[in-house]
Amino acid sequence: MNAPAMTVADGSGPPVLFNAVLHPHRSLGRRGFAILMAAVALVSLSVAGAFYVGGAWPIAGLYGLDLAFVFWAFRVNYRHARRRETVRLTPDSLTVERHDPGGARQSWSFQPYWLTVSLDEPPGRHSRLTLSSHGRSLVVGSFLSPDERQDFARALRAALARARQPGQAADG
Repeated sequence: MNAPAMTVADGSGPPVLFNAVLHPHRSLGRRGFAILMAAVALVSLSVAGAFYVGGAWPIAGLYGLDLAFVFWAFRVNYRHARRRETVRLTPDSLTVERHDPGGARQSWSFQPYWLTVSLDEPPGRHSRLTLSSHGRSLVVGSFLSPDERQDFARALRAALARARQPGQAADG
């Protein structure tokens, strides 16, 4: 998460007071995936070979399906890892952009002075981090761990408090 005190993206727009890109954590990288698939393939092919030699050749085919299913499950998991949310705070607005794995993009904008950041207590696996203003609300960071949601909420609240200070917009 990147939360600078005050930056300007390209010099032409308002100063960015807070900028965070949220994305799901995946602990298994490409190399780890290749090693895991090689190990699963080795075990599956060994067991399938034993069944084939023993005359139970239909069972050997099921081990091939098992290997294909494991590969497919990881591919779906990696596809979902491409999801991300960008939260950007300027003196005039807080904008949330959500990018789904298929490339579709949604955007929401809130006036930061009236924005409230709430986190379900106690923070747990299914707790929600909600941004609310003027009767509208948006859940963000649903894929984050409880600790990450707490850290993000704390950082965003601090940035909003700084943005609400008198003269903040003129300082940029």
